[in-house]
Order: sequence, then structure tokens, then C-alpha cells
Amino acid sequence: MKYHTSKIRVRYAETDQMGVVHHGNYAQYLELARIEWMDQFGISYKSMEKSGIMLPVYEMNFKFKKPAHFDDILSIETGLREEPSVRIIFDYKIRNKEGKLLTTATTTLVFMDAKTKQPISCPQNILKAINF
Repeated sequence: MKYHTSKIRVRYAETDQMGVVHHGNYAQYLELARIEWMDQFGISYKSMEKSGIMLPVYEMNFKFKKPAHFDDILSIETGLREEPSVRIIFDYKIRNKEGKLLTTATTTLVFMDAKTKQPISCPQNILKAINF
């Protein structure tokens, strides 16, 4: 599996009255991590969209093991589960500064032609960039 680790500091606005990160913010954390994962291979999300390829989220799953809190520094380990086809599946592990596992997650995205809104195979330039 090809990994990348992103770091994020929990902002106050992302927490609830108990000081715990609200679950709705985790989707944004995963998006940030996924884009950074692609960046390490020279794949620009913006360029991909300009070329007419969209990558909408098809499925997203979380397991919340321990809470994250305001001002925590989170490490988000992002990995590619398998060779992309029409779908690309990412696995994530979110840990706090002490290395404790807080959350695991999986996202499935689908390569889609922006004009036709139809699924397409993973572009060859992306497969080449990630060495598949």
C-alpha cells in the first residue's frame, strides 16, 4: 500500500460543547489527506478537474475509537488499498500526537467524465504516477 501522512491541528470551531471534534469535520480531514496523498505523486486535483475528470465520493465509512479535541495535532495516514480501476479506495488512520489511534476510515471514489457524468477507468497517467 502507498502511504502518506498529513498533519492537521484541530481548530476550536471544529469542536462541540464537550471540546470533542464534531464527527462532520472528519470528511474534510480525509479530503485534505487524500489531496496531499495525490500531490506526493505529482497528481493535481485541480488539473485533473480541468482535464474533465471528476472524482466524487461514492462511499465513506468511519470507526470512531477515541475522541480528538481542540488543539490536538492529528496525523492522518492515507493509503491506497488496491490498484485503481473505475474506483479508487483509500484507507485512513487518524492518530493523536501521542500516536494513539483515534479513528479509522475508508473512502471509495469513482472516476467520472465531467461532461457525460459517466464512470470511466482510472486514467493511465494516474496509474503511471502511482506506479501501477
